Parts: sequence; structure tokens; C-alpha cells
Amino acid sequence: MKLININAFKSFFQDGMSIMVGGFMVVGTSEPLIDALVETKVKDLTIICNDAGYPNKGVGKLIENNQVKKLIASHIGLNPTAGKMMANGRLEVELIPQGTLVERIRAGGAGLGGFLTPTGIGTIVEEGKQKMRVDDKEYLLEKPLKADVALIRGSKVDQYGNVIYHATTRNFNPMMAMACNHTFVWPEQIVDTLDPNYIMTPHIFVDYIVKEND
Repeated sequence: MKLININAFKSFFQDGMSIMVGGFMVVGTSEPLIDALVETKVKDLTIICNDAGYPNKGVGKLIENNQVKKLIASHIGLNPTAGKMMANGRLEVELIPQGTLVERIRAGGAGLGGFLTPTGIGTIVEEGKQKMRVDDKEYLLEKPLKADVALIRGSKVDQYGNVIYHATTRNFNPMMAMACNHTFVWPEQIVDTLDPNYIMTPHIFVDYIVKEND
């Protein structure tokens, strides 16, 4: 684990990267990291997030700035810009049922080949997917999701990179931290130590703690 500043964080990104962003209606989203990513002007990004944020919050800032090529999410209804861009072909959107989305991310972090779920049977969700029958019930095979980078927000982060989240800010963050090649955490507070009984994301899944520029 390394402690880096915002400038070092920005230098990591390139066009075309896939990025998981924690948050649920921007609760638990690392706004300072999103702002830094907007400043880099990298483009053609694939963003994996619960939703499209708002036009001026969360991943919505990246969408507004035309930096996102594809959005993989469970809904986009909070962001009318995303809907308009999808309708006119400027943004590719893959909508995934929320439970399926988080389980695909968890499967990616756990190194699984996929999982079976009945969710989506008989709907457009099943298009192009393999079906399997188990004990006379039909399931879809959903494959794992992984990404180049995860951007997560921690309420308390210790010097080793262990993370605790406050209340619902936890949401997608722990699973995303496990499912990416590089995980960056923005800490609301850095502390010397955390009680190991309450750690939610162990330091082994965190590559960088990002702080303000000196």
C-alpha cells in the first residue's frame, strides 16, 4: 500500500480504462477522486457503478464531460443527461439488475467463474446469456465483473490501508475493492490503527490511499 497525493493519482489514468466507482445515489462515492478524474480529461472510459449519479455529482460529472464510453449500472433514472446520451447513441449503457450487478462484482473479486440466478428469466436480461436447468428450475449464468481500477471512499482508514465505512456508505465499496487490479481509497479520516474486529476492507485489497496535494 502506498500513500499518494492527488497529482500522483491523476497520472495513473489512460484513455479506455475500466473503472469501478463505489456509491449508491452518490452516497459512498469518492467525490474528490471523481473531480480529479474529470481534470485528467481521459476519455473512452468504461464506468461500473450502481447508477449514473446526478448531472453534477458522482460519475455524472464524467458523463457530462463526455469522458464515458460505456456505463454498466443498475439504473440511470437520476441523471437525465445519461438518458439523453444513451438515446442519441453517445453513451453505451448496459443495465443489470442491482442484485446481479453486485454479485457479478463479488464473483470477480472472489475469482469465481460466474453464478446462477433466476433473475431476468423471460425478460430482455436473458438475451445472449447461457441458460442452465437445475432441479427443474431454469437459471441464467451470469459471468464475473472485474475492472482496471476501483475508486472507493473510506470513513476511517488506517496507515496500512484497512478501511471502515460509515453506515450506508459501505454499499458497493467492499466488493469493488476486491474486483480490480488497482484500488484507490479516499479517506475521510486517516488514523493510526483500527480495531481489527470492525475492519470492512482489509488492507490487502487496497493499493493506494489518496490524500490532498501538499
